[in-house]
Order: sequence, then structure tokens, then C-alpha cells
Amino acid sequence: MYPQAKKQCFLLHFAGGNSYSYNFLKESIDEDIEFISLELPGRGKRFQEDLIPNKEEAIDDYVAQIKALRNQQPYIIYGHSMGATLGLTVTKKMEEALDAPQLFLVSGNAGPGVKENGAVKRYLLNDTDFKKTLRELGGIPTEVLENDELYEFFSPIIRADFEVLEKDDFSERGLQIKVPIHAIMGDREETVDSIDNWAQFTLADFKSKVIPGNHFFIHQHKNQIASAINGFANVPLSF
Repeated sequence: MYPQAKKQCFLLHFAGGNSYSYNFLKESIDEDIEFISLELPGRGKRFQEDLIPNKEEAIDDYVAQIKALRNQQPYIIYGHSMGATLGLTVTKKMEEALDAPQLFLVSGNAGPGVKENGAVKRYLLNDTDFKKTLRELGGIPTEVLENDELYEFFSPIIRADFEVLEKDDFSERGLQIKVPIHAIMGDREETVDSIDNWAQFTLADFKSKVIPGNHFFIHQHKNQIASAINGFANVPLSF
């Protein structure tokens, strides 16, 4: 039915991200893989839609997008940071729909239940503390934090995403998938020592890898991510 269909990779963005957030990766992905960068409402191509500040709704939105775009070929789900957290339940729901991915690839995230030291509800911070938090996290252009107009545009999007993550921050307790999980983190991320926390969420193969970098190491090490994506059809899976 789909003689020309390609294997698929669905990418779930980090907090404040959109469907353009992974453009830096696209050129490194094999031509026989369909590169599908999704986005939640309220940003990018979906700017006219209302933001979703609720984890369950965000997950259901991603699941609906994936189901609408599936082509019956093997696929994987990749999420960085917030995308990794949401992607776990997205993977579970796709599994329950009898269309599980071959791999759940995560980066910049030690998995549900792991908190940074002194963690606070970031979406509730005043603007001064919120900007300080964003600077420490990295990944947000300096001009966004220093230009009032840009900040007023982007801050509601980032706050909504943090609310998705932090309002019910461990709804995944006890969740397990039958899909392999491979996790990659930067060695300067605060929670990197807990990367193997992901192992409890899968009944299948688990692998972890730590490489140099901070939370947004993916921009300096795109080949590491691309290698994992490009090799997903191989058994056994490896970086």
C-alpha cells in the first residue's frame, strides 16, 4: 500500500521549542528516514492555537499527530528534555494502540522522578528569577532575554511548557513500556548521574551514554543523535 513510504522519526521538542527546533539535525539524517518534527499548540506553525498548560492534553495532542502521520513503516520517537518526559507516555499510548515505535530515544533528561537540587516550580517564578533560570539552563538566545518585546512573546510559551512538566511532575510513576529506551546526556547536566533512572521505565533493552556538554549538548554533538536515529532499524540497536 505504501511502496515509497520511508521509515519515520517523530521528534518532540524541548520547553519553548517548536517544529523548527531540530532543523540543525535534519541534514545528518539518512534520506530513507522521514524526519517529522512535531510541535504543540501556541507556537511555530500552530501559533494561532491556544497554549496547552496540561500534561495529559499535551500527550494526547502528540499522539493524535503521530497517528495522523503514520505510514505503516517502522518508526522511532525522539525527545529532548520536555520532549523526553512527554514522549514516554506518548510511546505507551502508541503501544496500547498496537503501533509501537521500534525505539524511544531520549536526551537531556534523566527521566521522570529525578529532580535537580533546589528544584522550584519555574512557571510560577517572577520575571527576574525566570530569566535567571533560563540563562542557567541555556538554549535561549540572549536577545530573547534582553529584549522586552521578544521576552513578552516567548515567555508565555516557555512558562506553559514548564507548567506541563511541573504541575504533575511524576504522573509516570510505575509506567513501563515494552519498547527499548536509549538515553543520552551531557556530562555537565546536573542530573547526569541519574541517567540510568530511565531503565525502570522499560521492559526491553536499555542503553545510556554520556557525552561532553551542557543541557543543550545536542547542538554540538548532532552526529551522536543522528547516528542513533539512523541506526534504529538495525538489531541489536546501538549508538
